[in-house]
Parts: sequence; C-alpha cells; structure tokens
Amino acid sequence: MMGVYIAIWHNPPNYFLEAIMPDNTESHPERSTRLLTLIICLMVCTVASAQDQPTKSLPYSPSLDLTSMDRSADPCEDLYQYACGGWIEINPIPADQSRNSTFRKLYIDNQRYLWGVLEEVSQDKPERNATQKLIGDYFAACMNVDAIDEAGFTPLKKSLGAIDSMADSSALGATIGSLIAQTDSSSFFFALGSQQDAKQSETMIGTVHAAGLGLPDREYYLADDVMKQEKREKYIEHLAAMFRLLGESESAAKASATTVMRIETALAGASLTRVEHRDPHKVYHRNSLAELKAMVPGLDWDAVFNTSGLNPEPWLNIVQPAFMEEMQAIIERESLDSLKTYLRWGLVNSRAQLLSQPFRDQDFAFFSAYLEGIDEQKPRWRTCVSKVDNQLGEALGQEFVERNFPPEVRDQARRMSLQIQQVMAERIKQLAWMSPETRAQAHEKLKKMRDKIGYPDTWRDYSSIKIDRNDYYGNVSSATRFDFHRQLAKIGKPVDLDEWFMTPATVNAYYNPSMNDINFPAGVLLPPLYDPKMDAAPNYGNTGSTIGHELVHGFDDQGRQYDGDGNLRDWWTPEDAAAFEQGAQCIRDQYASYRVIDDIFINSDLTSGEDIADLGGLVLAWHAWKKETENQKLMPIDELTPDQRFFIGFAQWACAAERPESLRLHAATDPHSPPKYRINGVAVNMPEFRAAFDCGASAAMVKPEEEICRIW
Repeated sequence: MMGVYIAIWHNPPNYFLEAIMPDNTESHPERSTRLLTLIICLMVCTVASAQDQPTKSLPYSPSLDLTSMDRSADPCEDLYQYACGGWIEINPIPADQSRNSTFRKLYIDNQRYLWGVLEEVSQDKPERNATQKLIGDYFAACMNVDAIDEAGFTPLKKSLGAIDSMADSSALGATIGSLIAQTDSSSFFFALGSQQDAKQSETMIGTVHAAGLGLPDREYYLADDVMKQEKREKYIEHLAAMFRLLGESESAAKASATTVMRIETALAGASLTRVEHRDPHKVYHRNSLAELKAMVPGLDWDAVFNTSGLNPEPWLNIVQPAFMEEMQAIIERESLDSLKTYLRWGLVNSRAQLLSQPFRDQDFAFFSAYLEGIDEQKPRWRTCVSKVDNQLGEALGQEFVERNFPPEVRDQARRMSLQIQQVMAERIKQLAWMSPETRAQAHEKLKKMRDKIGYPDTWRDYSSIKIDRNDYYGNVSSATRFDFHRQLAKIGKPVDLDEWFMTPATVNAYYNPSMNDINFPAGVLLPPLYDPKMDAAPNYGNTGSTIGHELVHGFDDQGRQYDGDGNLRDWWTPEDAAAFEQGAQCIRDQYASYRVIDDIFINSDLTSGEDIADLGGLVLAWHAWKKETENQKLMPIDELTPDQRFFIGFAQWACAAERPESLRLHAATDPHSPPKYRINGVAVNMPEFRAAFDCGASAAMVKPEEEICRIW
C-alpha cells in the first residue's frame, strides 16, 4: 500500500500570496519576514476556524503546488526539500495528530466533507432513503456524547459478568469465542477470520491469528534498551489506571496490571517478528480441527467455534503454531483468576473509545499522547465520521461517489492503469537477468492481474444491521457482529473477486496477492493526488507512480511468491530468484543507511517490499508518461520543464512532517520508509532524474552507474 499519511489543510492558492506580498519585499527582508509571518498566522487562524465546520464541497489543491516548494534548495542535493520544503513550513502538525502530510490533508478534507453529508442525513426527516437513514442515525448516536458519558462502562457489564462467572478453565473457550464475536477484536489471545487459502486461492478457509498484545510490537516487551523499558513501565501504569476505572482498588489494579504484563510478555516472546511475518510461508500452516485441538488441548475449541460462529471444516490456517503452543502453556500455568484478569483487560482495551470520557481520556493518554506525542484528542465529529466509514463504509461511499467521483475520472484512471501494465509487459520482455521460463510466468501473472477503480460495481447490503439513533454502543456492536459473521460466512464458498477491502472515500490503495488485483478507491483519485485540471506530467508522477507502486507489489519480494491465480507457488528458476534477490538486496542496503531519528535507522528488511514498489512504480510511471506524450510538444510551465514537473509531482504526494515519538513508533512497526526517503531514495536510482535537473556527478542525488539499484 502507498500508506495513509494524511494531512490537515490545503495550501493557499498562488494568487493569495501574490496579491498581498508587495513587489519590493526583496529589498526589505525584515518587512518581508514580518509580513510573511502575519500571512501564515492569518491562514492558520482562518483554517483552525474552518476545521470546526463541515464543508459542502471538497477544496481544490493542484497536483503540483508551487507554494509547497522550497526554491532555495538544490534538487540535486535534496529533491524532497526542494519539492516539499514550503509545504512543511506552512503546514504545522495539528495538535490532535501525530503527523501531517499531503495524504492526511486529503483525508481530513474528505472527512470534513463527509461530516457535512452525515449532518445532513442525520436529520430525522421522512425524505431520507434507507441508506441515508442507516448512516445518519449511526452518526447521530455517535455524536451524542452526553448519553455515552452517562452510560459509563455499563455496556461492558454483561460481558464482564460472563468473564467473572467462569467456574473453571473449561469455560474459557466459550467465553473467548463469545468475546471475539462481540468485538471482532485481537485482544483475546487470538483472532478469528477467513482468508483465501494461500495455496488453493479459489477456496476460502478459516484462520486463527496470533493476537492479544496491547503494545504496538513484540519488541516493546522484549527489547532491553532504556526507552523500551520506560514504555513498559508506562504501560503498566496505564493498565492499572484502566482497572481502577473498572472499579478495582489501587492495590488490586496494580496486581491486575502485573498479571496482564506477564501474560502479554510471554505471548510476545512466542510471536513472529514483523520481518518474519512478511514471509508468506511462515504464516501459512493449514491444519485440521483435530490438529488444532492437539496443539492447544487446554481450550475447548468446539465451544470457541460454536459461540463465534466460525466453521473450522475442512481445515484452518493456524498462522503462528508456536504462539498457540505458548498459549497452551499459559493456560496450564496461570490461575483462573489471572486468565479472567487478562480477558477483562482485553475487553476494556478493545472498547475504551466507546465508553465514557474517563476511559477515552486514559486510552488517549497512553496510546496517542505518550506513544505518538499527540497533544489533543481529535474532535468528536472526526471520530464519528471515521466510525461510519469503518463500519458502514460502502453505504457512506455511495453518497461520496455520487457527489464527487464522475465516471470520466474512473475511465481516465483505468486508462492510466492499462498503460502502466503495458509498460510492465514491455519491461519484462527486456529484462536481461530473467530467463525465458520465468519470463513466461511473469507475463502470465501480469495478464491475469485485475484493476479495480473507484468503488465496487455492487454495493454491500447492510439492511440486517439494527441501528438506533439513541444507542451508540449497541450500534457499534450490531455492525461489528454483521461484519464478523459476513467474513465467517465466506468459509467454504467461492471467492468473491469483486470484493473491496477499502471503502470508496479511503485515501489509499492496495495490492491483494491472493486475488492478484490492484485497487484504487475514489478517495485516492482526487486532487491533489490526481488532478484533471493539471498537465499530464505531475499526474503521472503522482497517480501514475501510485498505480505502478501497487502493480509492482505483485512482483516485490513478497508478491513475487504468488502466481497469476493468487496461489503461493514458486514459479521462479533458482537463478532468476537469485538475480531478483541481488537487486532487492541493493535496495535494502541503500535504505538501511538512512537514519530515521536519534540512533534509529530504517529496518530495510521490514520496508523492503514498499521500497521495491516505490522504485518500480516510478520507473513504470515515467515510461508510461513518455509514451502518453511522445507525439506532443511539451513546453515549460512556471519555469519548470515537463521532466522536472514529473518528478516534483511525484515528490509532492509525500510532503509530510511527523512528531519524534511517532517517528520512533513507526520505525519499529511501519513497513513504509519515512516520506523523505520514499522520494530521495527512489530518485537517486533514476538517471532520468539526474538529466531532468542537470545534476553533476558529485551531487548527493546522483549515484555512480554501477551502484544504481534496478529490478523492474
């Protein structure tokens, strides 16, 4: 995926600065500085006020914005600063966010627009259609904070009572199955779901995933550096605070926190690392129900599946067998009271943001303020728009698409996607390192790849969900059960290749290796990412590279292990696999040299797939753009050549700033490199960039020919 790095407000139009900046400011630098400061202050104050209001239309930002640039920077030394320096200066990180970016800006713009839509349809009027009533009543209930606060943690009491009433560990399976079905959460040892069988992709099977960790990553429990030790101490304090909110005494809450930490640390030690989890063979273990029962005999699996509704026949993917074995050991050695404590924590942790203000505040204080450095909780309207999009996304998406996504944009995006696929086919033919045998398989996979643009052809039916405009917790539970059972109902049925896993308003894109398709929601095909008003150069640099990025995911170090039918199958000769790995290692070595913050460098074994896709995607976009414009006479615009506009358009999708706490967190958990390196790390491998800006051989953004990383 490109990654959802999203921002808060759009850049001022060029005419605004031109109209209020006097012509003689260059001869009066102090006056210029004071005036620019005043301008920025006025813009920030104006935008801060605008953030409190819904919008009736989406604001326009161009795909190449001159005000985002820093013309004082040398692109040959730092393309990212040259393209994004101005954007970073005039777009401070909002107090309720951990980072700010072009993607986040579009996301927030979309949210503010959806806020307006939801406020409109939340009015209890007879002219609303069924879809509008569904999303409008859900939104109204979410916005009723007084009712939510008055309920306290009453909505949890039935489930807390079920946990407390367990007479012995034989009841553990039924209780966990019920909790997972209610919350669809990963807070109770393991998570349940369905997936395409990795080696028989036409078949849907059940899955049992390792889960149950409250901290962001296993290393937070296991690493012995001072910073991780401090985070563990703060986490224990957070655990105790939440148990106190559930009514435990100070001493009991501390004991409960210690119990949870002990159990989660044991689970962390048995969990795969994030790098290991990238290996599809390490997360595919097809087992029968009998084998699962033998693996974890201490749990009544029949009760788990009966209460959750999952059909375990004829087989399951047990994603991490070693984790399940450790879970068995925990069940054997921990007391029933300790297991109850762990489940109580899982319940409140998964539902904290649905409860009264003290729970929401404590959850924010640790996970957002402490771990990510966020100063303020996001406004309630943003929480509620996100929840509607998350749980009723295709219903909300119908409103979004009908009002904002004309058919011609969908057609243009599909045309660009087909062009880029054609370029990939041509490049596969020319690869000197690939044998005819593997090349034929690569062409077959590319030929079978499907693109999905904008939104699904058939909208999801949510009519069975019961929504009450006076019961937010009940609405979330109803929608959760609906989607959880929708997922489980797929088991044993034909795969729906037309299903989407992102909502239409989402500002992101993805490749699905089991379906072998690339997916681009309407939200990622709007300005400033795709701009029909702009010339082709920045559009191909931006949206073209996004399309190429997702396509190349089918041929990165993970995606290449799946064939054209989505099966995990080795279709490479050993020699070709070794040649690919040599190119991939070149990219890993390059990115491993980039410092994120402090003494933390990019974990390029984790980011490898995204880094490969970033480079390959831009290469494909460049050649598609050249083919698109080969018979056109292109002229400079705003003193920038067409080639320069291509690379600036590419760079400006990634303009971003991030808090130090967030940088540290994402360095450990995010498979994407920081935005600066997603730009400079790619351009440095493209001789076309060097030519576009006439960079000298000694420039920082220039590699010797023999050091350039190439795969696709």
